[in-house]
Amino acid sequence: MDELGMERLLDHYQDPRNYGHLDDPDIVYEEGNPSCGDQLRFELKLADNRISEVRFSGKGCAISQASASMLTERIKGQTLEEVKTIDKDEVLEMLGLEISPMRLKCALLPLKIVKAGVYGIKGWPGEDED
Repeated sequence: MDELGMERLLDHYQDPRNYGHLDDPDIVYEEGNPSCGDQLRFELKLADNRISEVRFSGKGCAISQASASMLTERIKGQTLEEVKTIDKDEVLEMLGLEISPMRLKCALLPLKIVKAGVYGIKGWPGEDED
């Protein structure tokens, strides 16, 4: 693994940016990854169709937590339309590490949650709701 990428990942895991909750968020979406136990919640506040504040909370592996932390920094200040254009390749590049197929869901869970919240999806088709 790339040493600099690993240091960055561990930094975001040990000292996550934008971790916590917002008062009266405009968009809230939460989801988990049952295969490894990751559970994340994103809360967004909007001002002039831009994300003015973002927080995430939850638990999970270093990859999902670091990816969530990095993604909060990436989307703050962005319009909802700009957030909709972020793709998996951008998230993987942001992480700066080669992610194994087994850990891909961990790395991309934050993006899935943010996009579901931005698009207003109540649940993913074909998945059981609790």
